[in-house]
Amino acid sequence: MAVSAFAGLSVVSLLSLGYLSWDWTSPNQVENESVPNIRDTTTSNYRAPHIIFIMTDDLGFNDIGYHNSDINTPTLDKLASEGVKLENYYVQPICTPSRSQFLTGRYQIHTGLQHSIIRARQPNCLPFDLVTLPQRLQEAGYTTHMVGKWHLGFYKRDCLPTRRGFHTYFGSLTGSVDYYSYDSCDRPGRCGYDLHEGEAVAWGQGGRYSTHLYTKRVRRILASHDPSVQPLFIFLSFQAVHTPLQTPKKYIYPYRSMGNVPRRKYAGMVSAVDEAVRNVTYALRKYGYYQNSVIIFSTDNGGQPLFGGSNWPLRGRKGTYWEGGVRGVGFVHSPLLRYRRKVSKALVHITDWYPTLVGLAGGNMSQMQGLDGYDMWETISEGKESPRLEILHNIDPLYVPARHGSLQAGFGVWNTAVQAAVRVGDWKLLTGEPGYGDWTPPQVLGSFPGDWWSLERHVESHKSVWLFNITADPYERHDLGKQRPNVVKQLLARLAFYNRTAVPVRYPAEDPRADPSLNGGAWGPWAGDEEADSSNQVYPRRRKNTKKKFCKMRSFFRKLNTRIMSNRI
Repeated sequence: MAVSAFAGLSVVSLLSLGYLSWDWTSPNQVENESVPNIRDTTTSNYRAPHIIFIMTDDLGFNDIGYHNSDINTPTLDKLASEGVKLENYYVQPICTPSRSQFLTGRYQIHTGLQHSIIRARQPNCLPFDLVTLPQRLQEAGYTTHMVGKWHLGFYKRDCLPTRRGFHTYFGSLTGSVDYYSYDSCDRPGRCGYDLHEGEAVAWGQGGRYSTHLYTKRVRRILASHDPSVQPLFIFLSFQAVHTPLQTPKKYIYPYRSMGNVPRRKYAGMVSAVDEAVRNVTYALRKYGYYQNSVIIFSTDNGGQPLFGGSNWPLRGRKGTYWEGGVRGVGFVHSPLLRYRRKVSKALVHITDWYPTLVGLAGGNMSQMQGLDGYDMWETISEGKESPRLEILHNIDPLYVPARHGSLQAGFGVWNTAVQAAVRVGDWKLLTGEPGYGDWTPPQVLGSFPGDWWSLERHVESHKSVWLFNITADPYERHDLGKQRPNVVKQLLARLAFYNRTAVPVRYPAEDPRADPSLNGGAWGPWAGDEEADSSNQVYPRRRKNTKKKFCKMRSFFRKLNTRIMSNRI
C-alpha cells in the first residue's frame, strides 16, 4: 500500500488498517513485489530514452519559483508544471550522502558513508565493489557523461568518475570551489586548483563562471552525439547554489530590492541555474533528443539560511534531519510521461532513481539485488501507488551522542543517544541530535537588514526522541512522542532492524600526501592504485565544546538587544 494512500488518515485509521501491527523487524513488506515498467522494454521497437539528470547543490525548499514567487525561475517552473512535481520527495541532508545514494541506489548504512562527507584529504570514495548507476546504463548500451561536482572521493584513480561508469567527465572533485578561479581550500592556507577533464587537470579555465562553463559543455556533448544511434545519459551536477555566493551582476540586479545581501546573491545564483537549464533544454530540442528524453531535476539537500538559502516553512536546514534538511525540490519532465501536469504526493527517495532509470533504460533488473530504491516510473508517470512505504534517513554512530539519550529512553530497543531518523507511512521519528531546529523565514539571517524579522527559536533540553505525523504536520511543530509511545516503540524497532544490516563506517584519517602543494598545485589522486584500501579505518571525532559555542552565541544576541530565553526574537 502506498504512503500516499495514508494522506489525511488519523492514527486510529492507520491502526484499523493494521499498518502498525506489521512485523517491524522484517524488511519493507513490499520489497519483493515486482513493479513492472509502463513501457515494454522487451519489444523490438523499444527505444531507450535519453536521460538528463540535473542536480543543484544546497537548493532549499523555498528557493524555486513554484514554491516562492520571490525567486525568478520561469524555466524550472514551466518544466515542472508541464511534467510531474514531486512534493513528497526526500534527499539526504548533505552533499556526499545524497550523491552516493543516487549513484548506488543504497542507503548510507549500506555503503559505509553514513558519517559526514568525504573530505578532500581523506583516502575514501564509493566502495569499489558496488556497481554504479552509470555502469548499469553502460551495460544497457548508453553513452554516459558527467559534468560538474563529484564529491565522492578521488584519492585513487579508481575513484574517479571515469572509473565509476562515466565515459567522460568535466568538473570539480571536491565539495566547494571558487566559481571563477576553481580554487578549493580544505582549510586556510591549504588550497589547490580543482577543475578536471577526464583524469587530467583542466588548467586555463579561470575567469569563466562555472554554471556557464558546465552548461556549455553539456551543449557540446549534445551537439556532437547522434541521438538516433545510441541513448545518452548526462549527469549535470551544478556546484550552484553552494557557497561561495558568486554570480555575474546581471543576475543579482533583479533582486536589488532584497535587503538581505546573501539572499540577494543567492537568488541571483538560482536564476543563473534557471537560465542554464533553459539552454540545456533548448539544445535537447535543437539536436533531436527531446521527444525521447526524460529530464529529472533534484536538489542534493536542504538550503542553508546562513548563506541565503530558505526552507521556509519547513523546520531546520542543511545538515539536519528536520524536513528543511531532507525534503527536496524535485520534478520529472518528459514527453514520455503518461499523465503530465500533475503534482505527485507519492513517497519518493533519491535511492529510487537507480532502479527507475535502469528500468527505463531496459537494463537487467535481475541484477538489482541489495538496492534500497524502488522503480518509481509507474508511480510518477501513471499516478499509481508508490511501492515505497518508508525511508531510513540515516543512522550515524559517529555523530556526537545526545547527552540525555540512552537505551532506557528507547524502551530497551534503541539507544536514543545515537543520531538517527526514519520515516514510516505518516510517521517520522528522530533520535539523538537532529541538528539546528529553528523555523527560519527568508531574509532573517545574513546581514540583518532593518528591523528584526520574526524568528522562532526552538530550545528543547533533556530530549533525545521526537515523533511527528508528517502528513498532518509537515512543519514538525507538534511532537507526539509522549502521546503515542506505541508508535515510538514501533519506529525504534525499525531503526534497530536497519542497524543490524549496516556495514562498518568508512571514515579514515586525513592523509597529508593529499596536499595540493605536493601534487603540482591541484587536487587529484595521490595514492597509488596498488595501495591497500584504507577507507574502512575510522578515527574518533573530538566532542565539540558546546559550552564555549553557547557563550559566544549568548554574547552575540545580547549585543543585538535580543532575549535569548524568549520564544520570539
